[in-house]
Amino acid sequence: MAVLKSLHNVPAPAKLNLFLHITGRRPDGYHLIESVFMLVDWWDILHFDLLPDGELQRRDLTMALPPDDLCLRAARLLQQVSGTDAGVCISIEKRLPAQAGMGGGSSDAATTLLALNRLWGLNWPLSRLLPLGLSLGADVSFFLRGRNAWVQGIGEQIQPLFLPAATFAVLKPEQGLETALIFKDEALVRDSSPATMADFAARPYAFGRNDLQAVARRLCPQVDQSLEWFSRQGLRPGMTGSGSAVFARISSDTLLSDPPTGWQLQLCSNLEIHPLAGWVSCDV
Repeated sequence: MAVLKSLHNVPAPAKLNLFLHITGRRPDGYHLIESVFMLVDWWDILHFDLLPDGELQRRDLTMALPPDDLCLRAARLLQQVSGTDAGVCISIEKRLPAQAGMGGGSSDAATTLLALNRLWGLNWPLSRLLPLGLSLGADVSFFLRGRNAWVQGIGEQIQPLFLPAATFAVLKPEQGLETALIFKDEALVRDSSPATMADFAARPYAFGRNDLQAVARRLCPQVDQSLEWFSRQGLRPGMTGSGSAVFARISSDTLLSDPPTGWQLQLCSNLEIHPLAGWVSCDV
């Protein structure tokens, strides 16, 4: 078998939270959530080129990323745990907006673990990658598993579920939101009553709410403006994750007005499965 030298045009898809309830808080400060995570066909594109002597590099092809982003941290962690002497240059075409609540950084990290598992010839099963993903961030586990899911705990309890095909408009205002600011806000609702998958299945695209949304609207006025922009067009909007992106389900004949200048509007469809789902053996 030929040794891989590179993997190019590798996707890292975004997610939308169809709802997000905060049901409690652990003694260590982590919040307990209940949500449905949905994969969509809007993604970053990553390229991986093998380097010798354990060297790790990153090239930013579209916009500057933090010096030690989740991709480099994922590569470093897998390198340390596996003991490989291989290295990599990771080139990133960043298409997903930052501070949007769409899991872009976590998805990039998951794609990095999946790609390097293959490029470095480790061929680990999913069960060996999941603990690494969880140590990088709770959302990384979702992207590694590669299925739309009912998510609980701090994001590590994941049950795959089926979602009907649908199309969505996603609006990202210029302002972003730091997740930590919302979760430490005293006004955040932290005692939502638990729901069930049956409750959600009865009306999957009209169920629940985002408990982070009220705080986000106060901290980021453009979230409020985004919600109003959708509502004026007769749509039912909601914020994804900790924002600031807002989305609404649309039909094939939905006509949308132009968003404010400088805001990013993207039409996307949900995915049944992650594009890299076949890259790792699912033993869990």
